[in-house]
Amino acid sequence: MAWTGGRTSWTGSSRRTVLAAGLAAGLSPMVAGCQAGDDGKSPFTGKDGAGDQVLAVKIDNVAAARPQTGLEDADILYTEEVEAGLSRILAVFASHLPDRVGPVRSARESDLELLRQFGHPALAYSGAQAKLRPTLESAPISALPPRKAPDAYVRSTDRAAPHNLYVRPARALKAASDASAPADIGFRFGAAPAKGGTRTMRQDVRYPAARFSFTWSESRDRWLVAMDGTPFRTTGAGQLGVATVVIQYVTVRSSRLHDKWGSVTPYTQTVGSGDALVLRDGKKYQAEWSRSTADGGTTFTTPEGHALPFAPGPVWVALTPKG
Repeated sequence: MAWTGGRTSWTGSSRRTVLAAGLAAGLSPMVAGCQAGDDGKSPFTGKDGAGDQVLAVKIDNVAAARPQTGLEDADILYTEEVEAGLSRILAVFASHLPDRVGPVRSARESDLELLRQFGHPALAYSGAQAKLRPTLESAPISALPPRKAPDAYVRSTDRAAPHNLYVRPARALKAASDASAPADIGFRFGAAPAKGGTRTMRQDVRYPAARFSFTWSESRDRWLVAMDGTPFRTTGAGQLGVATVVIQYVTVRSSRLHDKWGSVTPYTQTVGSGDALVLRDGKKYQAEWSRSTADGGTTFTTPEGHALPFAPGPVWVALTPKG
């Protein structure tokens, strides 16, 4: 079963449609700020040091899995809806590889569409539903479940399974020599827009059975993350903070899959266009996102069509069901 990636119809304003058509034709929106990837900068964070290969890890984030390990070193953290209205994290590493990351959990079909923009990345995950395995095997990724890289995984003795599986990124990438190097995925970094933006100290994101909040910290120059009303901590660095938060409103539909309890697996569509909020430097900016093909990157622009630069540093992207 070959995997070809998802497609969605274009919606929204005529300006957004024109922008999408231009991107499909190979044109770029007006860029405010530097293009990530120039001068040795990471295309994922806009900071020095891009790294050699891209490793994505599927992370458990239910209460029994917290605090997680290694997420403070991620370049990008995506959250998406899964069964029963819960959420799960897809962490992308390239600039820094921690000793271990986890707990690691199972992959979803939506991950494959999302990861197409990274070229041919490695994906570490604990397993997948039987119906999804052929799709994972044929997708343009280096699939790294434990059976393919047994030396890369360890189980902790201080937690109960299945919340105790961890991956060692350096060992995992030794089993993924064909994993692609970091490249442009559409993010832009630089100074905040001279106009616009609303001073914001906190922004909430809700899934049917999970809630995240992002609170601006002047002292840390970061958005501090909380989940379900509790600080979102890692074992090595305390409460997690990120430079930019992107709330990307997407279509979430039912997929052909379901879990063993009968809950339908949601499919999050990341090809298309829609509205977004970008949080940086204590302000909230209205934005629009566009990704015309599965192989292309995702751009974020102001309503006027200018590129909306992110603050240099780690990025949290909340793939949020649109209302």
